[in-house]
Amino acid sequence: MLRTAIYTIVDVIVFLLVSLGYCIQDWYFIIFGMPKKSLKGEIALVTGGGGGLGRLLALRLVRNGASVVLWDINPDGLDETTKLVQSIGGHCKSYVVDISRREEVYKAADQVRNEIGDITILINNAGVVSGRVLLDTPDHLIERSFNVNVIAHFWTAKAFLPAMLKNNHGHIVTIASLAGQVGISKLVDYCSSKFAAVGFDEAIRLELESLRVKGVHTTCICPYFIQATGMFDDVYSRWVPTLKSEDVADRIIAAIRRNEKLAIVPSYLRFMLALKWIFPWGCTAGFLKRLVPDASPQHSLHSTESMSAVNNNSSGKSELTSNGTSQMGNNNEGKTVQTSPFLVHRVSTGERVH
Repeated sequence: MLRTAIYTIVDVIVFLLVSLGYCIQDWYFIIFGMPKKSLKGEIALVTGGGGGLGRLLALRLVRNGASVVLWDINPDGLDETTKLVQSIGGHCKSYVVDISRREEVYKAADQVRNEIGDITILINNAGVVSGRVLLDTPDHLIERSFNVNVIAHFWTAKAFLPAMLKNNHGHIVTIASLAGQVGISKLVDYCSSKFAAVGFDEAIRLELESLRVKGVHTTCICPYFIQATGMFDDVYSRWVPTLKSEDVADRIIAAIRRNEKLAIVPSYLRFMLALKWIFPWGCTAGFLKRLVPDASPQHSLHSTESMSAVNNNSSGKSELTSNGTSQMGNNNEGKTVQTSPFLVHRVSTGERVH
């Protein structure tokens, strides 16, 4: 009994001393800056590389000496990004992949290994948002939010992490969101999937540390709403300005080079997040409702993985074809309505949508 008590006390003292060491190290980095690793010679895979933030990341990666592999479901977007990368002298290879389909991910991963080599930086960037009240969100859009925003991360990690472990060299980057730290109205499925993405990053990092893996790093990026990505371009933010996509891309590259564990963008929101656990719920809810009065994008469905088709063949629901037209069901007597390629029509109000 006494021996157990002594061991416990010693264990607590050691833990406190180690924690103090980490705090001192962080304070040192805050004052003098963190060391930056070179990306020269790395092979980086970016999902959702057909446009938006993925395209900006690809350009910055090649400027830092990395070769880039792009995955997206939009071949036109991939071609455009590839040309931009090659125009600045970068090495780029693109693949049409629907990351929501596990078999496609594994098949494309095998193809990448055979044609390019082992991926050393994996950036899980692709994402989708529906932007509706939960009861007005069709089931297939909820499933897609999770399939793209987090479940695909499991497939990509299982595909590329083994080589990273074998070589004791690699980096997995999770592009999450501040919506993965706090809940936001009309983003129930999106927030839930991003909370899961944050948990994925934290758990896999702890797992790697438990396995005493030193050369494989993970970074979780939690940005505020980003402009010009096709997702939250028109969201009104009251107190905190929305972010320029170029600035976010720069911050992500910096976080990768510094092997940062978690990057909140902008960084001052890290302190606001801490208040969530200090103040009563009423304070947190009031702040969030005032900060973002309406987080719903004007279009019902947006994606950072360029979308060419969203299909739902159930009667009375819309089917979005590759040319951006919506084939409506019984309510429109089979008429074709021209819409934005990111729009899926709302099919009911005040009742559960399947």
